[in-house]
Formats: sequence, structure tokens, C-alpha cells
Amino acid sequence: MLRDAEARWQPVLDDPRDAERVRLLTGTPVENRLSDLWSIFEFLNPGYLGAEKHFRETWATPIERYQNRKRADGLRRLVQPFLLRRVKTDPRVIADLPDKIETKETCTLTREQATLYQAVVDDMLEKIEEAKGIERRGQILAALSKLKQVCNHPAHFLKDGSALPGRSGKLARLEELLDEVLAEGGRALLFTQFTEFGGLLVPHLERRFGRDVAYLHGGVAAKARRVMVERFQAEDGPPLFVLSLKAGGTGLNLTAANHVFHVDRWWNPAVENQATDRAFRIGQRRAVHVHKFVCRGTLEERIDELIESKKALAGMVVGTGEGWLTELSTRELRDLFRLREGAVE
Repeated sequence: MLRDAEARWQPVLDDPRDAERVRLLTGTPVENRLSDLWSIFEFLNPGYLGAEKHFRETWATPIERYQNRKRADGLRRLVQPFLLRRVKTDPRVIADLPDKIETKETCTLTREQATLYQAVVDDMLEKIEEAKGIERRGQILAALSKLKQVCNHPAHFLKDGSALPGRSGKLARLEELLDEVLAEGGRALLFTQFTEFGGLLVPHLERRFGRDVAYLHGGVAAKARRVMVERFQAEDGPPLFVLSLKAGGTGLNLTAANHVFHVDRWWNPAVENQATDRAFRIGQRRAVHVHKFVCRGTLEERIDELIESKKALAGMVVGTGEGWLTELSTRELRDLFRLREGAVE
């Protein structure tokens, strides 16, 4: 309910509990943690899922940490009567949306990457041995970010402005795939969570393919952002569009693209799917090919395996972020991060 007060719209109700009915619209009821779902229900129907501590102990911890399917089923039964869910592939929503084809693009590290990777792991394990609490969690997340950078490219990790060609297995595989995309007249979105890596990719790809490459990141003003999107959507627009995941992962219509590349992984299905949906959405007329990069023998492969193993559970009630990594023991981290056979080219 709204009222008009001097041409300014204001909510009539300060507390949603005063309303006869309350509705909430969201595309991602669970994005990172199950606490997202608790917050929604606490707004809609206060107390229905209990106090936050009770919810965490009864549902969130068993499901997120231990993948307890019985608890997941129980929570799903609790929330199901309040959810109305429709997906684009539902014929009741749209009958002619083309296919979405997902592929894991496996690549190896160069020897330079492997050396840097091992150095980061050794440094992290030494630092977290004595660290506790928030300091330990910070060390793990910092190491996770560094290892992702190494898997992308040594120049991304070193931040030394050095040349890109011939030093990254992931970049080499990306170039191979983009050769095929451009040869068939396709157009592509390239998502990275690192703004600085996007800044390295754009001039390199422009030199490599002799084509314009658009680049959207958080520093692009709203007006320039609209112009960039319109230009890409035009028939003569640039065939490649690099986007930082946070700036370009939501709210854009980029159906001119029929390929989506997740160059580095956020390991959150909700975030990655939202980014993919910039191209795979109503208005798309071609099949959309989604390429997810994984460096063999590294934490990228291991975490991808862990997420795949609990996808059915995630589909019920759970989103997968990265915070759970900070709760692993040192032994588990050592096993997760170590280089495995086949990692090096």
C-alpha cells in the first residue's frame, strides 16, 4: 500500500506485519548462504523458521557443512508452500527459448604458473598454522584469491605489467576457443571476477584478433554503460565483450552473444547463472554455449568436483559461496590446494 504525499510516494506501513498480505520477489532466494533464506522468511512470516541461531544449528550447518540430505528435504518441505517458482525453460513461461549447452574447459598450468602456485600454497600453510579466528579466515581467502590469479596468468598475480603470450594454459585455451567462435561468426561474453585481469585481457585480445573488445567494469558510468550495451547489441558491434562479474553479471540484456565464458570461477551457481542469463534470456534466438574454465590438478578442479557432487542438494535449498572454505582444517586445506598429477603442461 502506498500513498501520495506532496507528489512523493511513501510506504504507509512501517512494519510489514501490519499488512494483510506481504509478497517478496527475488531471482535468488539463496545466493551465498542459507541465512539468505532465513532473512526472507523472517520478513514475510516472522518466527516461521525460528530464531536465527536455531535456524543455523538446525538447518544451515547440517546442510551447508555436512550436506545432510534429510535436513535439506525437511527445510524444502517447510518453505515449499510459500514459494512460486518459474524458470525460463518452463513452457508456461516461454516455449521457444533455445538450448543452453554447458562445457567444462579443462586446461593445464605452465611451469611458471605451477611454481608460483606452489609458492602461494606453501606460504599460506605456514601462515595459517598458528593463526586463529578471523585472521585465519582472512589468510585462507587471500590465498584463494592469489591462487585464482595464478591460474589465470602469472602477470595477473605478479602485477608487473609483463607480457601475456605463451605463459598461461588458461589463456592459450581461451584463444583457441575464441578463434572458433569468431570463425563461425559468433559473439561472446567473457566474465572475470577480477577487474585488473579484464584490463589485461582487453588489449591482448584486441591485438591477438584484430577486433574491438568492449569492457564493462564497476568504474564505467551509467550513461557509458548504456552506450556500451547498445553498441554490443547492434549488428556491427564488437564481437567480444569482457565484463567484471559484479558489474556485468546482472541487469543487462546481451542476447547478441551466443557464447559465454566464465574465465575464472566464483564457485557460486546462483552468481554464475545470473551472469550466463545476460545472453540466455527471452529474446535469444541462438543456442547459448557456456564455457567454464578449470585448471587441471589445482584447487579449481577440486572445488568444481565438490560443487558438482552436491548440485542436487544445492538445487533444493543451498547456494554455494566460498566462505565454507575458511572452516576447513589445515589438513583438508593442504589436500584441497595441493598440485596434483596432470596439472602442468
